[in-house]
Amino acid sequence: MFGIGGGELIFILFIVLMLFGSDKVPEIARTMGKAMAQLKNATNDIKSEIQKGAEANGLDAKSLTDITGNINAEINNAKTNLLGDTNTLLGDTTNEIEKVKEDIDSISGPVKRQR
Repeated sequence: MFGIGGGELIFILFIVLMLFGSDKVPEIARTMGKAMAQLKNATNDIKSEIQKGAEANGLDAKSLTDITGNINAEINNAKTNLLGDTNTLLGDTTNEIEKVKEDIDSISGPVKRQR
């Protein structure tokens, strides 16, 4: 649970008990439980409203999945068209680096600073 071990959890519970006292802890837990239930209900309401709106427009879960699949395919096609074959790009870059290395190696004598 959240990467917290048993000893750490007991320590946290002990600190909460010391801060709030034994009479307030159940009240706090009840309040947090109600808040979590309200959050879950709100989330479910939002999901149902989205589904109703999608169904009213003639969309269902399968068509939305198909649409996102088509969008991803178009994005991949655009990447391929813009970048070309990555092996070719890497090969061209490697060739250019080798040419520059050869040019640097071919320079003989001391290098003078230009002013």
